Amino acid sequence: MAIDEKLIAEINELAHKSKTVGLTEKEKTRQQVLRQEYLTAFRSGFKQQLKSIKVVDEKGNDITPEKLKREKNIN
Repeated sequence: MAIDEKLIAEINELAHKSKTVGLTEKEKTRQQVLRQEYLTAFRSGFKQQLKSIKVVDEKGNDITPEKLKREKNIN
């Protein structure tokens, strides 16, 4: 799940409105939903990045943790 620019724009718009004039209950609920969507997308992307990492020591030996290697093979 990629982070959509429209999602970020709406989150920022609600944050600005919250700081200036305040939000209605409906807008507060929408803000929480958007934040959860953003966090879900961010975490998913971050996990994908971690799965693509290969750890090597000074001598060039692959010392990637076994748990990470298994995760790469599963997905």
